[in-house]
Amino acid sequence: MKAILILLAIPLLSAMSADALDAPKPGGAILREEAFRHYVEDFNKYDAELYRGHVPNSEAWEFLKDNIPLFEGPDEDIQRTYYFRWWTFRKHLKQTPAGFIVDEFLPNVSWAGKFNSINGAAGHHFYEGRWLQQPEFLDDYARFWFRGGGDARRYSFWAADSIWARYLVTGDRKLPLDLLPDLIRNHEAWEKVKRDANGLFWQIDDRDGMEVSIGGSGYRATINSYQFGDALAIAHIAELAGKPDVAAVYRDKAAAVKKLVQDYLWDTDAEFFKVRPRGENSKLADVREQHGFTPWYFQMPDPQFAVAWKQLMDPQGFFAPFGPTTTERRHPKYQISYQGHECQWNGPSWPYATAVTLTGLANLLNGPPQSVISAKDYFTMLKIYSNSQQLKLADGRVVPWIDENLNPDTGDWISRTRLKTWKDGTWDAGKGGEERGKDYNHSTYCDLVISGLIGLRPRADATVEINPLIPAEWDWFCLDRILYHGRWLTVFWDRTGKHYGKGQGLRVLADGKEIAKSAKIGRVTGRW
Repeated sequence: MKAILILLAIPLLSAMSADALDAPKPGGAILREEAFRHYVEDFNKYDAELYRGHVPNSEAWEFLKDNIPLFEGPDEDIQRTYYFRWWTFRKHLKQTPAGFIVDEFLPNVSWAGKFNSINGAAGHHFYEGRWLQQPEFLDDYARFWFRGGGDARRYSFWAADSIWARYLVTGDRKLPLDLLPDLIRNHEAWEKVKRDANGLFWQIDDRDGMEVSIGGSGYRATINSYQFGDALAIAHIAELAGKPDVAAVYRDKAAAVKKLVQDYLWDTDAEFFKVRPRGENSKLADVREQHGFTPWYFQMPDPQFAVAWKQLMDPQGFFAPFGPTTTERRHPKYQISYQGHECQWNGPSWPYATAVTLTGLANLLNGPPQSVISAKDYFTMLKIYSNSQQLKLADGRVVPWIDENLNPDTGDWISRTRLKTWKDGTWDAGKGGEERGKDYNHSTYCDLVISGLIGLRPRADATVEINPLIPAEWDWFCLDRILYHGRWLTVFWDRTGKHYGKGQGLRVLADGKEIAKSAKIGRVTGRW
């Protein structure tokens, strides 16, 4: 327990010097970009750049300062990790004959599709990349999946939902309207091959990207939640397109999936969503798995199901010093193994699943009141996630790091440790190349800071909604130069008004004009 307390300690920085502030930039920006350059310089310094994408390390800072929202907060671990994850995301922007794509692995892997593309984490790519200021990267990437040779159904993928989520940030309807026929065909194809007569969608755990799971294959909360989210997104896009009949059909589809998930995948005794094997009269799996939180990623469950979230902070459930775990720790088949398949989902912590869980938790905390879990718990889990993204090198230095799967008790990157010992050439070339999981693009982080911690809740209308989930002891923060619906937003909190010299409290600016404020932390809204 002592180790956990040390891990969760919140290092508060002294107020940044005056050089962190600058004269107004587009949108009345507060933060000076040069104050954050040192992060990228440090990341470059300690990086062996074995694989170069569209933007090499030498151009990383120039690219990032022109493309990402700037973030300043009193927790150094979160602030550093925020810039680290943008630095790694940039590595995965790849220019191809079909336009730009976002890849998952830097080296080529045998199980990928065209241009080393893998759709399994593409939803994460859209949620993270939606905050970039240059639109062509994700515009091209979205079209690639349907018109550029991408395989949008190789793995499970919430395609329509993630494209809609990006629209909620950009406000540009051209892309979702253009892709509406493709998204409808994609959903119909899923229905044809993965939906049984009972109305539920099924998936093999490996095709969910969750190999060696205890609950196994069948009717999973993952694929059903993705199809719910996609159906609802198609309904929204159809409404934009002036097609109310199509919208009504897809709202009905979403409602039907929701009812089936709540009726057939909810274990009333365990108070959790579980896997049900295919077949008549099959019984729910006897294990709670982290993917049971997936329905909240799409804001699907009714309020009474929030009781499931008590498992996230339970040390016999999913809580761990470098977690959360992918299987409840109390289950007899829970294990952290360094034998067999290197990518197991029967216990190890996966950033992919952590990102889904934290997005779902932020959605829950922005929904109807409940007493199961709190904003304090969100910060605790984000802090654990931040601290897990590091690696101790042979010379003792600790550097920021993101990889595949984690030992939830020690923080060791399991696949990396395993692959280095294999004698079949895997590490040097072979199945994935040297350091396969280095800078692995399989999860979100920056979006969790922006839409969760700072609480910019993307919407389709002209209302800007902010609901921070920050700790009570934070005296200041700023999220700046956010390109949102074609306007420049700044969100800052200054308890005393002395840190930024721009007034006390929580304030929101749009193109330099104040549109919302509050004397205390809480939900605020404003319109431009």
